[in-house]
Amino acid sequence: MNKLSTMIAAGLAVASFAAAAPAAAQLQVYEDYEPSEEVIEMTLVKVEEGQLDSYLEGLKGTWVKANEVQKELGYIKGYGIYGVPYGDGMFNLVLTVRFPSTEMMAPSRERYMKFMEAWGEANMENSNKTVRELYNKIRKIQGVYMLREIEMKM
Repeated sequence: MNKLSTMIAAGLAVASFAAAAPAAAQLQVYEDYEPSEEVIEMTLVKVEEGQLDSYLEGLKGTWVKANEVQKELGYIKGYGIYGVPYGDGMFNLVLTVRFPSTEMMAPSRERYMKFMEAWGEANMENSNKTVRELYNKIRKIQGVYMLREIEMKM
């Protein structure tokens, strides 16, 4: 074997060892890290240029109001609206809703009826009208994701 072949073989051996090292890591769930019970639903929204204030005004009367009712009922822990000051332009607004657990995201006739009692048919119709007449014209949903924090133990 010449010097070049030896160096290549040694390089491949080191690369193989380095690539295998991450596979050898064996963290144990609940021992080394723990998935949070809380779940965050994240919606990525692309609002047309010049329409952000109109969209936010609509959200205040629909999405924010509905989330306040859900928060009062204990169905969610909170919610947030985040502007995206820079990026690739795929979305410029992020809406989040924090649920205490995955279970609270599941359909429930009981929770729905309590929400509708608190929210009311008039608010539901106004929200649906806002979606049809405003939101569908000035924004595009780019994706909806579910996040669960992983808490590392030290």
